[in-house]
Order: sequence, then structure tokens, then C-alpha cells
Amino acid sequence: MSQWAYKVVYIDYRGHISCEGVKTMMTNERHSTFVRRYMDTLGREGWELVGIQPLTSITAYYIFKRPAQESDFAEPAPEQPAEQASPTIETA
Repeated sequence: MSQWAYKVVYIDYRGHISCEGVKTMMTNERHSTFVRRYMDTLGREGWELVGIQPLTSITAYYIFKRPAQESDFAEPAPEQPAEQASPTIETA
């Protein structure tokens, strides 16, 4: 069974792209050229566009996937102490 790695990219057509904490700002070029150049880079790295989730008329999340590589997996999130595992609900 294949494992997949996913990448979610926030694209704002006013001039910036954000992915995994890294923001890319548009230089002196057309908006569509800026986005295409960024997406071409992802394509060369093996990422394939599989979905788009529009947020507004000028922003969206773009979802990419590729066959998983060892470097694709983030460190697991640290476990929470038992007392923080679920919220406390107080009643009057």
C-alpha cells in the first residue's frame, strides 16, 4: 500500500504564498506568473496538485501530494500531560 505525503499551500493572489511557515512574496511580476513559478517548483519536486479549497475570491488553500519520502514526515507532536488531555468543564 502506498503512503502519501501532503503539502498545503496558502495562496493569496495579492502577492504572497505561505507554506509550512515560509512566506514567499511576489517580486515585480504578474500575479499569475508568480503563482505558476511557485507551482512549477513544487512540480519539479514531485508534488502534484490534487485539490483547491477556495477561501475568498483571491485566496485559497492548494493541496498537493506525492509518494512519501522519509524527509516528508514531521516529528510527532509531543504528548500532552494527562491533566491537559481534555478540557475541564465546570458547572455552577
